[in-house]
Amino acid sequence: MGSLLAPLIVTLALAVLCCCEKDPKDPSGSPSAASIKIKKEVANAFVKRQKRSSLYEWYSEYYKSPMEQMHERCENYPPCDYLSDQIGFSMAYNRFFGRY
Repeated sequence: MGSLLAPLIVTLALAVLCCCEKDPKDPSGSPSAASIKIKKEVANAFVKRQKRSSLYEWYSEYYKSPMEQMHERCENYPPCDYLSDQIGFSMAYNRFFGRY
């Protein structure tokens, strides 16, 4: 572990020095807006949206199961939420909202 720490620190220090180097074209030293912006195509090259692979994943992302809806209903009602921590979700839900 110790043998890996020293080269890692040196590498990070060199990376910081390279990234923070002053641009010889810009005498003021502050980065201009044009130098900060990157093209959309370049940004999209490494940031890609993950596609949904199946209809089930798409469906489950938008619609909640009945049990999850009951949990949220109990969590949004403070007495039920408190009691579910004490005696369990199913007993607390039955006490406040009836049988599920």
